[in-house]
Amino acid sequence: MPQIIEALFLGLIEGLTEFLPVSSTGHLLLVGHFLGFESKAKTFEVLIQLGAILAILSVYFNKLWSIAKALPHDPEARRFVVGVFIAFMPAALIGALMHGFIKDVLFDPWIVCMTLIAGGFVLLMIDQIPLEATEKDATRFPLPMYLKIGLLQCLAMVPGVSRSGATIVGAMLLGASKRAAAEFSFFLAMPTMAGAFTYDLLKNYKILSTDDVTIIVAGFIAAFFAALIVVKTLLDYVSRHGYTPFAYWRIIVGAAGLAGLMVYG
Repeated sequence: MPQIIEALFLGLIEGLTEFLPVSSTGHLLLVGHFLGFESKAKTFEVLIQLGAILAILSVYFNKLWSIAKALPHDPEARRFVVGVFIAFMPAALIGALMHGFIKDVLFDPWIVCMTLIAGGFVLLMIDQIPLEATEKDATRFPLPMYLKIGLLQCLAMVPGVSRSGATIVGAMLLGASKRAAAEFSFFLAMPTMAGAFTYDLLKNYKILSTDDVTIIVAGFIAAFFAALIVVKTLLDYVSRHGYTPFAYWRIIVGAAGLAGLMVYG
């Protein structure tokens, strides 16, 4: 398969899975492994996330602009921005300190498969627990709750755990409704993914060739359009159906990946 076609396919996977609790990075690493797709310093898998970031910005632009305009005179708007910053900081610090270890050690298909399966069983359990939703507005969570969600997001440093899965499950366990948990996961994704993109680009831009940039742009475009569809439909879907379908998907993909690794290596 020509590399540009592989890049488009992987970008599609990134966009479809980034905001679902199934681990986009885990899917990219697994599919890339079996396709034989290699990117320099694993930059492709990180940099194409910019497409998914822009998808959120386009969908939430009016709401974000309203919050921005309210900052000078609205304490609630300022409090929400502070809350997002508090939730973002743990991942920013740990990601910067452990960047090399994460890419060199944890970006491993065996680890991905095992965490996909384990996370699937966690989602199944969460959907069966009668959680009381006391927080139904993602912009009005208590400040300590934002910090706790941010700490739980750090679990997603392990590929296969899922950034959105960790934040959504964490928020629900802390009292958020399914819809509010998913919405805050979107908000938190913006600084988290933008930070990862910027840090990775600054560390690796010197080793990227014109061909590398071309496949990254192709993946970015595919990720943008796929993520646009997911962001527009996910909130309504999870409000009605919960996360059980994603749990089964994780278990199936993780088990299939393990079988593939044992047979093909």
